[in-house]
Amino acid sequence: MRSYWKQIWPPLVAVVFFLGLWQVSVSLFHIESWILPSPSDIARETSGNASGIWAHTAATLRLTLIGFPIGTGVGLIVALLLHLLPWLKRALYPLLILSQNVPSIALAPLLIIWFGFGLLPKIVLITLVCFFPVSVAAMGGLMQSDRTMLNYMKMAGANKWQIFTKLELPGSLPALFSGLKISATYAVMGAVVAEWIGADKGIGYYMLLQKSAYRTDRVFVAIAIIVLLSLVLFALIALLEKWLVRWKPRKSS
Repeated sequence: MRSYWKQIWPPLVAVVFFLGLWQVSVSLFHIESWILPSPSDIARETSGNASGIWAHTAATLRLTLIGFPIGTGVGLIVALLLHLLPWLKRALYPLLILSQNVPSIALAPLLIIWFGFGLLPKIVLITLVCFFPVSVAAMGGLMQSDRTMLNYMKMAGANKWQIFTKLELPGSLPALFSGLKISATYAVMGAVVAEWIGADKGIGYYMLLQKSAYRTDRVFVAIAIIVLLSLVLFALIALLEKWLVRWKPRKSS
């Protein structure tokens, strides 16, 4: 418990200091709230419109929880195929890298043309955002197996499937979870961008409405919710990693 607090209190103090500095600066320099609202203004707006904000948050969370597992699954399948089939990796891995040079928002018009305004284009967009970190992390982890143990297993007569299931896959879990944590934060961002391309509720839709109305305080509310959702998903993946990867050596504090 003590080591946990040693990890949590430095960023907590930094956040409190930043919010205090923000509050004092807005008051001291008399900055208009439509330009930069104070943290107290943002908190007041959040509590005053909690029910409406929650409805939009729930819509974004639902979209994220649908798209993230799909994107993760696609990323794992791609990683396993490219690892088990080296000739396929040589052919497709460069294209995989190139695919990330296209901004997700630039794909929105195409997804609308191909799939309409329903749920499908949003899920496709989140999948495109999420699968790459998982694929790269999983492939890196699969390639970093213990060479000594690999040689022992080969000398003992283990086949490729046994090497994969007993050595490569378990050994890749730390790297895989690193990719999952990155992908979890990207999933929320992908859901918000997906709502920009066509939705009637959600944090992305809420941001567009408040931008048009010049309600800067509500835009900051939306940003705070996006950050909070990303942190919660990141923490859940970290807890799952701690539960599954118990053999991983811990760093001394």
